[in-house]
Amino acid sequence: MRNILVLGSICLLLLGCAATAGDLTTTTSPSTAAEIRWVVGTGTTLKAEAVASSADILPLAVGAEVQVLENAGRWLKVQSASKERGWVFAGRLSAIPPVTEVAASEGLFAAAAQQSQVEIAQADSARSVRGLSAETESYAKERGTPLKYRQALDRILARQVSKGEITSFMRAGKLGEYAQ
Repeated sequence: MRNILVLGSICLLLLGCAATAGDLTTTTSPSTAAEIRWVVGTGTTLKAEAVASSADILPLAVGAEVQVLENAGRWLKVQSASKERGWVFAGRLSAIPPVTEVAASEGLFAAAAQQSQVEIAQADSARSVRGLSAETESYAKERGTPLKYRQALDRILARQVSKGEITSFMRAGKLGEYAQ
């Protein structure tokens, strides 16, 4: 009786190994799905080579989907939606899809929510362009904040940083794709 149990166990083990071997052959086939990533960094460009100083091939918008073709550590060779191929610094991509805006088809209040998000974004943009909000300006006057401080803050808020300045800063600090 014991021999029959041992023999039965061996047969089950062999059947399991055969099934696993069949599974292995199907998973190693070339038809496996490609890895998808999404652009999360503004100013991201598809590069000709896996080097930050390489020529730009194509600008990639935040939220754009790319297909990973090759992983070279900090750099990924990708294909864009327009079928352009090139390299992108891995830190500018995410494996998680970006959150989408509220769509009008998502319920009764979705259109209003989407409109309010647009209004908030416009208000934030306008505030950053003009400096202090009306409430903050009033508070500063009530507290006796000197005009020169309010004007200094307005100058700071109006300051724009160019892409070239950001690139120079990253290169000098060896940050992001300029790290060694």
